[in-house]
Amino acid sequence: MPKAAISTNFTAAVDRRRNLWKTEAAAGHDVPRGFHPFAASPLTIDEGPALRPVTDRRMALARRAIQEIRGPALARRILPGLPLTLGITLVYVAVIVLLPLGALIFKAASLGPADYWTIVSSDRAVASYRVTMLCAAAATAFNLVFGMALAWVIVRYRFPGRRIVDALVDLPFALPTAVAGIALTTLFASNGWFGGALSALGLKVAYTPLGIIVAMAFTSLPFIVRTVQPVLEELDGALEEAAQTLGASDGEIFRKVLLPQLFPALLAGLSLSFARSLGEFGAIIFIAGNQPYETEITALLAFIRLEEYDYPASAAIASVMLMAAFLMLAITNILQTRALRYTVKG
Repeated sequence: MPKAAISTNFTAAVDRRRNLWKTEAAAGHDVPRGFHPFAASPLTIDEGPALRPVTDRRMALARRAIQEIRGPALARRILPGLPLTLGITLVYVAVIVLLPLGALIFKAASLGPADYWTIVSSDRAVASYRVTMLCAAAATAFNLVFGMALAWVIVRYRFPGRRIVDALVDLPFALPTAVAGIALTTLFASNGWFGGALSALGLKVAYTPLGIIVAMAFTSLPFIVRTVQPVLEELDGALEEAAQTLGASDGEIFRKVLLPQLFPALLAGLSLSFARSLGEFGAIIFIAGNQPYETEITALLAFIRLEEYDYPASAAIASVMLMAAFLMLAITNILQTRALRYTVKG
């Protein structure tokens, strides 16, 4: 409804209430103290039995006026095309997310409990879990330190090439993972730019678990930077200045002033980075060497079973990683909820 019509309805409602007030006054009734054309709730005043019919009419008029005034405003709050957009969203979630997960669970459930346990607890599978989890944890720990420092530098300092550095953070998102794996292998091989210098120091990166960590860290670094960076930009500098005025050191300011505000964002970034590392495949298979029990990740083992047409075994191995991801997300959500609650209370 146009604004002019809403204004007209409101004016008409007020006029009707003003005329009712004048009629009561002309009839000799005592108008309750505090009653005026804009009164919101006449029921809060005890007017006695004589005025109750008038009060009832007045309340009906007030309800009608409120419906006339609020109706269009409430209608505008509803998202236009809500049924269509909601339907498209539910179809997308069902096709893209629920259908693959349901097929995975259905295929894994085709195995009996004994067969399922035999597959997921085999020595090779357990070794792949260990390699994947440890390398993902190491890559996430590296990204926590380096990503936090990178976000801090981008937000707090101005230097030539800052925009280029900020844009390069998103390079792993745009670069195909297979291309990233080939590039990392070329750089960290024994004859590569970085690999040659590291080999002289006795460090071998390519075809070792260290290469897996490098690939995971490269592909998951943007998650930490992009979750922490907006929070750093919104921090109130007055808090740090007040802490300095009170004699706090730089370490105390970071631990007691900045870190509590950054903690929820850090948790979100860590969970996303760890989940991305668990699911990484393309960048790792080129630099890992893919040796069973040493540099074979769980995603590769599931892919090998898939190439062997052992679909139930592949689904069983993948389901283990799926449960690990869900468990990690649940723990992260609980920690985030607690952190946000205490931050708001503080």
